[in-house]
Amino acid sequence: MNLLVFILNGWYIIPIGLLLFISLAVFIERLLVINKAGKEDATFMKRIKDYVHSGKVDSAVNLCRMTHTSTSRMIEKGISRLGHPVNDIQVAIENISHIEIAKLKKGFLWISTTAIAAPMLGLLGTVISMVRAFFNVANAGPNVDIRLLFSGIYEALLTTVAGLIAGIIALLLYNYLVARVNKVANNMESRSMEFLDLLNEPTN
Repeated sequence: MNLLVFILNGWYIIPIGLLLFISLAVFIERLLVINKAGKEDATFMKRIKDYVHSGKVDSAVNLCRMTHTSTSRMIEKGISRLGHPVNDIQVAIENISHIEIAKLKKGFLWISTTAIAAPMLGLLGTVISMVRAFFNVANAGPNVDIRLLFSGIYEALLTTVAGLIAGIIALLLYNYLVARVNKVANNMESRSMEFLDLLNEPTN
């Protein structure tokens, strides 16, 4: 793409590029957060079970705080409600679970907006460029050079290509993050059921 084409279409490509840059930044930041929040310790629930059954509630709380994951924060809230009816504990756990998932989804709006807005911005740039191209052809007189029209169409389609590329990338990033969050949510649900089950188990 030569410099002239870039200058003519830069006004439409710049916001598309900015949206894609923001989406990539959000994706990297969210991926790091989700990976940290979803770390799985195979012995975590077993240690929690042992502490609760032996009455070492403080040790269980400390383990949750040291683990520092979405699941551990959820279990910590459940431990803090020990002594209350099981239904109350379940409600507390579910509330924390919803809060944790909402935190993980922070910033997703930027990526989903890019997936929708970038192609639309590209289409807008194409339409405006096409209007300009046909206007130039109409004003060229009877001896119009067909290359003038083709050049205008070429310039116009660049913004559509840019918008589609940005939109497709953003959509893929968004779906990947949603899948990762769903995995964390499913794991939290599984661990919450384990915790509620251990409250009904007889102590040794």
